Amino acid sequence: MRPLTDEETKTFFEKLSHYIGENIKLLIDRPDGIYCFRYHKDRVYYCKETLMKFASNFGRDHLISFGTNFGKFTKTGKFRLHVTALDFLAPYAKFKVWLKSTAEQTFLYGHHVMKSGLGRITENTEQYQGVVVYSMSDVPLGFGVAAKSTAQCRTSDPMNIVIFHQADIGQYIREEDTLI
Repeated sequence: MRPLTDEETKTFFEKLSHYIGENIKLLIDRPDGIYCFRYHKDRVYYCKETLMKFASNFGRDHLISFGTNFGKFTKTGKFRLHVTALDFLAPYAKFKVWLKSTAEQTFLYGHHVMKSGLGRITENTEQYQGVVVYSMSDVPLGFGVAAKSTAQCRTSDPMNIVIFHQADIGQYIREEDTLI
């Protein structure tokens, strides 16, 4: 367990800012304590500083996980967010998408969102912007990337893809062995 290097921090924060913008500072500067991001076995964990100090008492070989897993660095140096970060992304998301109840299940099975399943979308969402996907009852279901801007969604065909799937809460069941 170690702090992120400058390059890792830059890559990680660029990915986070794609979804929550400048609200990243709200994850670190919290009124309930000091929180930090730590790197362990190619993964980035978000935890309270006191938990990090307790975890440092264990050897690297014996420590499996601590805090909340935000994602993983690939071998090529890119960062991939995991669905476990959804609870922290959802309150601070700048761009949101709400799905009709008929499209929720297909999204939870890992499929992209079609225009016909789109309930609402945040105004001024740009193409390829990171979005958090909600049900119509404001339950966060996952996150993805907008395939079309808000203006393009209004005029597109009902069978066009409007949101590219990135992660969803159905992964807890589909990938329970490898999610740690």
